[in-house]
Amino acid sequence: MPDASTWDWNPGKREVQDVGSWSDKFEWVEEFHASPDGEKVGAVVKTGEMEFTSCVNGEAWDEKYERVFYSRFSPDGRLTGIAQADGEWTLSVDGQNWPEMYGYIWDTKFGPDGTIICAVQQDMEYGMGVDGVLWEKFYENANNFCVAPDGKNTAAVVQVTSMDQADIETFQKGVYSVAVNGEAWDNVFMNCYTPVFDAQSKRVACQIRKSLYDYTIAVDGKIWQREYQCVWAPCFNPATGSVVAPVRLGGKWTMAENDEILWKSTFAQCWHQQFSSDGSKLWAIVAPSYGKFTVAKDGSAWSVTAPVVIDLSVSPDGNRGAALGKNGYDYTVMVDGNVWPGTFAMAWKPVFSPDSSHVAAKVEKNGRFTVVLNGKAYGQDFDQCWEPVFSPCSSKVLIRAIEGGKFVRIVANVSDF
Repeated sequence: MPDASTWDWNPGKREVQDVGSWSDKFEWVEEFHASPDGEKVGAVVKTGEMEFTSCVNGEAWDEKYERVFYSRFSPDGRLTGIAQADGEWTLSVDGQNWPEMYGYIWDTKFGPDGTIICAVQQDMEYGMGVDGVLWEKFYENANNFCVAPDGKNTAAVVQVTSMDQADIETFQKGVYSVAVNGEAWDNVFMNCYTPVFDAQSKRVACQIRKSLYDYTIAVDGKIWQREYQCVWAPCFNPATGSVVAPVRLGGKWTMAENDEILWKSTFAQCWHQQFSSDGSKLWAIVAPSYGKFTVAKDGSAWSVTAPVVIDLSVSPDGNRGAALGKNGYDYTVMVDGNVWPGTFAMAWKPVFSPDSSHVAAKVEKNGRFTVVLNGKAYGQDFDQCWEPVFSPCSSKVLIRAIEGGKFVRIVANVSDF
């Protein structure tokens, strides 16, 4: 998360940019993106025949490209875009390119101290780069790209053994491993999935497939001894460093910790687990019965259910949880085992205030967008808006929105809802 303590938190509404006028300057304007602090708005724009660039607060970058896409603001407010020139690709950051051009580049991620990370393909081999510095070793296949909390260490699933098409025998012997900063583990597996780092950005765990039918977890290349019918993505306890993963045994799902069953309760499904920041509580999305999903804390499930539950969010103090429910085409916001009033055409991941007392979410209804806080909608809806951000003191909410061709920055008091 960016440091919001230096932002302007004076209550009120301020017009940042007349984005409606951009269409007079450029042949076309693509999707708008807002900086985290709401002080900038950017978009890819077409400036000529097969000529594109990005525009921030009405000022276009000097550099022009054959194509620009996947615009993303970094936490410190720099606009990035994946850009093509002369048939090759690079990352442009505020109009300045990474030092080299590549066969392809994608999946931009950000570190807390300003690092920018991408997946890279060069000469049909794959790896990762941090601020333009690439892994020393690339692989014929890499996927499931992962960045450590420090934004400096990286990992990915990589193919370490070549095989021909339909070479089932070689595949079953194992062709995949995990590369950390480009260096692959010694152990090789039939499949690896979803590598994750611990809180100290040193250790890595992932799902592995030992055989056609047996799954387990590997930590720094060493596998758990027990085999399971299936597993989902692991995570580290931020306080103790233990590894927790959803596992399937006897047709039922539960949670395991360091290869020992952690929860007594079992479910039709269990995944997307998340620890509280102090590691004392473990939350997850679960299905107590087939097709009925909800949220569980330490194995105890809410009574409210929905056909689909996504986007679990845990409060900073670890005592509260929120998620989105979906029934048909309707979204709901679920908080602490209760459902907020109303349904929405779309809703985005709930956000807790730093003191854990408030919850807000961006929602869409009838083609209009707004922010709902503690179940109450803001008094205005917009053509477009972004996810809300709480002030460090938890008493204010930043709303970034576009209405009538104007990009506006609104600081609302919690009491305004």
